[in-house]
Amino acid sequence: MTETETQTKLDSRPPSVATLFLDRVESTPDREAFQYPVPAAGGSGEGDEWRSLTWAQSAERVFAIAAGLLDLGLQSEERVAVACNTRLEWILTDLGILCAGGANTTVYPSTNAEETAYILADSGSRVLVAEDAAQLAKVREMRAGLPDLAHVVVVEAADAVATEDDPDGWVLSLAELERRGAEYLEKHPEAVREHIGALRPDQLATLIYTSGTTGRPKGVRLAHDSWSYMGYAIEGIELVMPDDVQYLWLPLAHVFGKVLTAGHIKVGHVMAVDGRIDKIIENLPVVRPTQMCGVPRIFEKVYNGVAAKAKAGGGAKYKIFLWAAEVAREYARVTQDNHRRTGKRTAPVGLTTKHALADKLVYGKFRAAFGGRMRGMVSGSAALAPEIGYFFDGAGVPILEGYGLTESAAASFCNRMETYRTGTVGKPLPGCEVRIADDGEILLRGPGIMQGYHGLPEKSAEVLEDDGWFHTGDIGELSDDGFLRITDRKKDLIKTSGGKYIAPSEVEGQFKAVCPYVGSILVIGADRNFCTALISLDEAALAGWAKENGLEDRPYAELVASAEARELVEGYVKQLNERLQRWQMIKKFRILPRDLDVEHGELTPSLKLKRPVVEKEYKDLIEDMYAGAREA
Repeated sequence: MTETETQTKLDSRPPSVATLFLDRVESTPDREAFQYPVPAAGGSGEGDEWRSLTWAQSAERVFAIAAGLLDLGLQSEERVAVACNTRLEWILTDLGILCAGGANTTVYPSTNAEETAYILADSGSRVLVAEDAAQLAKVREMRAGLPDLAHVVVVEAADAVATEDDPDGWVLSLAELERRGAEYLEKHPEAVREHIGALRPDQLATLIYTSGTTGRPKGVRLAHDSWSYMGYAIEGIELVMPDDVQYLWLPLAHVFGKVLTAGHIKVGHVMAVDGRIDKIIENLPVVRPTQMCGVPRIFEKVYNGVAAKAKAGGGAKYKIFLWAAEVAREYARVTQDNHRRTGKRTAPVGLTTKHALADKLVYGKFRAAFGGRMRGMVSGSAALAPEIGYFFDGAGVPILEGYGLTESAAASFCNRMETYRTGTVGKPLPGCEVRIADDGEILLRGPGIMQGYHGLPEKSAEVLEDDGWFHTGDIGELSDDGFLRITDRKKDLIKTSGGKYIAPSEVEGQFKAVCPYVGSILVIGADRNFCTALISLDEAALAGWAKENGLEDRPYAELVASAEARELVEGYVKQLNERLQRWQMIKKFRILPRDLDVEHGELTPSLKLKRPVVEKEYKDLIEDMYAGAREA
């Protein structure tokens, strides 16, 4: 699609993604829309069966949910919160809320009861769609502080059990809501279409509370027009095509997962939905997707898992893997550079020959693990280590990095399949303007930008200028031909006591590329005279190393505290330091007693590192590394 064609479509876009949904259903009613897993017949526990819905079948359920909400008395722009893992019902419910004229408040299912209650109260949510008994229990615990919450709709019907303390009709199942909706439509058959037709572009569609790395989450107000725009922009850059099968596992409470549903509706491809992260490896060969989006931590784990498996296979197998990995990186760098200069992805004959051999020995098996049809993946939410990106590209599964924030409806920049450059986040999406401020901060303007933070005009004014420019808080550089490279978060840049600026994510990314056992790494050095690091080790990868070294009988906690583990990590830190400037080098490190995770509050639900939380939790280890130190 040409830029002119894309812009013409953007200029004539409908006011809402609900309207897009109607258009999609009417144009391709019998095409497959969704694939989703259900427990195998007979309850054997031996895997899942994958079923599908057409667009027409999806619309039937969406309309029933929308009508059910209208029957509960939902008014225009009133909030309906959704606390549920990524699954088919999340998407159908979200569309039902939008088609009824309501606004979705997203809640991570991992959020504790107190913060869930804060989000529900701050948003003024009238209805909560809760996945199961665990989510229902959270609001029961905090119900006294939620006078506006009139109903809780439970997705799992068996868990929709009212107690004698519940108000009459306070708890109902999603199936019951749909039944009520079907009855409502019998009496008012045009009700949902009328509500869709009344939607305004500037009407509130979604409140997404930033998971944040510090402080209380803020509700980001995104209008209907933002999602309509995103659908057209994703179609315009051909991120997904009508014949694609996209695998969706990302949390839909996060803007990255949410924006994919807008693209899905506009493009009309198949979406395979399953948010269970522990099922990804099992599902990929079954679903055989052609496209998938993820966050760097997932791609790092895949790479580290492949490397660890090769090492466990013996010295010869590991040497072949290391050789093939370097060939992949070299091939990716050369072909990308040639494409930038000549428009063709070419490589010298010798490198092409080595790459073909490595493909037979390593890359083919690597691609098979993704189902054998993956034509590309998209990485967002945080920086991807370039060394990992080059490996995936050279192995035939390119990762297209993108960039955006909750405040910009997720996607502002993205690489394209034909012109991607590892280490950059590509060019702006159609309709998105960019400007680099004098201090290097990235400013954005366009239809995807939020209306502001819910109930926080002063906070909104801090980041939104009167003429629409949004201050991202990220530092970046634009190439002459419009490719953006993110260097760091403005607030995360480290300045050592010697006056040197360091981008910690850059150093952390390089370590992840050399060490196949790392879970997380946090580089420290602000106002210090040298850099240190807190390093956690991935339990699954470490298990392979332990077996290889005759340590398999030791529990994980004992392994990470061992002299052998320290020696292992020390070797990789030395490799890292060989790549760094003197002031960037890691002079000391400590191995953490466990990997960082969402449950302990050290990672956001989108798997971003919460630096202040980790630094506070492991303050003693940090101080110990600097105690009496005078290293420069």
